[in-house]
Amino acid sequence: TLNIQHLESLNDVIARIAGIQVRETVPDSVLQKADEIEVIDLPPQELMQRLSEGKVYIPDQAKRAMANFFSPGNLTALRELALRYAAERVDEQMLNYMRAHAIPGPWPTRERIMVCIGANAFAMRLVRTAKRAAERRQAPWLVTYVETSHHLTLPDETKDLVSAALRLAEQLGAETAVLTGENVAQEILACARQRNVSQIIVGKSHRAGWMRLFSESPTDALLTRGQTFDVLVITSDEQSQGAAKPPGAAVAAKKAGTPPLKDYGFALAMAVAALGSAFFGDIVLQLSNLALIFMAAVLAAGVRGGLGPSLLVSLISFLAYAYFFKEPRYTLQIINSQDIFEFATFLAAAVVTGQYTASVRRQVMATKHSARRTANLYDFSRKIAGAAVIDDVLWAVVHHVASAIQGRALVLMRKDTGLEIVAGYPPEDQLDTVSAAAANWAWNHGKTAGRASGTLPGAEWLFLPLRTARGPVGVLGVAMAGPDKLLSPEQTRLLDALAGQAAVAIERTTLVSDIEQARLLTETERLRSALLSSISHDLRTPLVAITGSVTSLLSYWPTFAPETREELLLTIQDEAERLNRFVQNLLDMTRLGSGALQPRLDWVDIQDIIGSALERLKKQIMSRPLDIQIDSGLPLLHLDFALIEQVMINVLDNACKYSPAGSRITIRVRVEGRRVLVSVIDQGPGIPGDERERVFDMFYRVKTTGQQTMGTGLGLAICRGIVEAHGGTVTASTNEQGHGTEITVGLPVAEAPPLPSHLDEPTAGDDADGQFPDDAGAESHAIEALVDDVQRAGADPPPADDGEAGHPHL
Repeated sequence: TLNIQHLESLNDVIARIAGIQVRETVPDSVLQKADEIEVIDLPPQELMQRLSEGKVYIPDQAKRAMANFFSPGNLTALRELALRYAAERVDEQMLNYMRAHAIPGPWPTRERIMVCIGANAFAMRLVRTAKRAAERRQAPWLVTYVETSHHLTLPDETKDLVSAALRLAEQLGAETAVLTGENVAQEILACARQRNVSQIIVGKSHRAGWMRLFSESPTDALLTRGQTFDVLVITSDEQSQGAAKPPGAAVAAKKAGTPPLKDYGFALAMAVAALGSAFFGDIVLQLSNLALIFMAAVLAAGVRGGLGPSLLVSLISFLAYAYFFKEPRYTLQIINSQDIFEFATFLAAAVVTGQYTASVRRQVMATKHSARRTANLYDFSRKIAGAAVIDDVLWAVVHHVASAIQGRALVLMRKDTGLEIVAGYPPEDQLDTVSAAAANWAWNHGKTAGRASGTLPGAEWLFLPLRTARGPVGVLGVAMAGPDKLLSPEQTRLLDALAGQAAVAIERTTLVSDIEQARLLTETERLRSALLSSISHDLRTPLVAITGSVTSLLSYWPTFAPETREELLLTIQDEAERLNRFVQNLLDMTRLGSGALQPRLDWVDIQDIIGSALERLKKQIMSRPLDIQIDSGLPLLHLDFALIEQVMINVLDNACKYSPAGSRITIRVRVEGRRVLVSVIDQGPGIPGDERERVFDMFYRVKTTGQQTMGTGLGLAICRGIVEAHGGTVTASTNEQGHGTEITVGLPVAEAPPLPSHLDEPTAGDDADGQFPDDAGAESHAIEALVDDVQRAGADPPPADDGEAGHPHL
């Protein structure tokens, strides 16, 4: 149950009525979403009786309420508000029902007034009359104008009369609509049925009697066909019209519907040309039916100038045909009764042909005009759709709007200091005080303001709010080229459409920016969470082990056996090394991310790097069988020894972490084209196919069943960064047996520099070809010997023998 004073939209109304600001309000959407609304209506006297009896509030609170808010006058006003709100809801439901069931209507359950204006100064009087009628009946009202093809031939002054009347209606609180069609009465009746109008107000101007013979006026058609409506006809008064005419209306009324003199000149020329062609056809070709020549002239005049010129050519053609080509010639006498019928038929055909030709011409012009308007909107949509950033959208908006109205355009958007001009064509950087106030009013209230509107009409600019479902995104300002130039109804509709599309385009680019920012924030948050999780786990675990071992040694050193003390010291060493690797990974990742990693290249042997990595990981791999497969004739590589060694350490460390204890690890080195491929293969559970690329992302770890493997998810990311810095590649796949993981590092082979001349000659230790005397597998045998030593528990690698196999580094 909700009291009417708690609706948000009525808060200011309640404050004016009761003089008290209601603080507890709910949005109107609560009632809009309700399936049913039931009005609980009590007379003010009965409600005050309930208050005094303590049925609403406790006695003390009830007295204060009756003395302040719940007075008889306030309760009466609140009662009316509640009934009106419920009536509007029911009325909306009725209209939806009529539209859903295609009921033509009207159902006169509520007064609605529609006034129909024309292209004349009488439209002002009709608007004011409808306003007074709507006020007396407390009814909503609508002002319509039917735009026919004849509207395009009207002069600009007459079109301005229509624009002024529609603006006046909007200022007086009416809803306006511009209809399109050739049958004025039919369009008005269709709109009246759709809006469930109860009364139609039209004007009846004085028309010449001969015009009534050819066409029925829209007013007469409404009286004939609108029996279901109350039609109120307001007769025109020349004196009242003159008083209501705006500047230039007299000239406009005189020019309205009058073709220019050049069209009449073209009509006379066509008549002369038809007469000459008729003489040529009569004398040279001896044609029997010359009327078709004059009919062609009528058609040409109608296509060019419309009805007036075509009627002029029809009359001239009729007289010329009768005078020059019908017996007796050179006289207008008619001696044959059949000629009377022929002349009448010719004149009627010429008049009808001219009239229909003029109608077709107007319709063609209207079609072209509609096509241009559609092309204009399509071109605008295409431009703003292709704009990727906000600046491109704003430039397209102001440039297209300025071209469409033949004037100036600008867009204002909210900044920290208020509304600011963000785009203008021609470039504009400031507004006068009145225009700036109109722009702010349009932004704050979401309605049109400025020139010739209901708010600050004296401003130089007209401002339209750019609104979407999310709220206002900006303000579009337009100014016509001339100081007295006003927007036509057609330009107003086009401007509304362009403003709607511009608002959507601006919101789209804003949303793209917001989405990108949100994505970056989400990614940053994800990385932060992963980093904190890794640090909390991978830092705390070794620190706890080190702290525990140190505490035990300090507390129980005398009681511990030497073997126990050595074991605790080794634990401290192992955990410190693990902590050092973790910190080194973070530092390497930071260097990679900032672009500070610059490899220090030198010519190295890949087998040296593998041997050094195995030596540093001897404790991790000491219990695992190793299978090392190295092709013969490996070239030297131009690499950073320390960085590639870190790559091999990370890959081997991963293989130990993600495979069962005691399982085999295979290292395979081979040459493929211009690359050396180093593969490390384990016998673990493997990496799912959809995650083989993601394992190289920072802080990403494959989710495995059972206990989670320790690690930060940085090892392979660092590997890829280092290898790509050398121009190589790193990939993950399954091994040949279909299980486990194979990490393959591809390193490029560079052109080796030529040896110095003093090294070209063989020495005592070289063979005749200048090569080492060892066989091709000497390096492989040396690494295997190192592996055997490493795998002996606790054993250190053997000392290097400078004379053995010519490889002091092994």
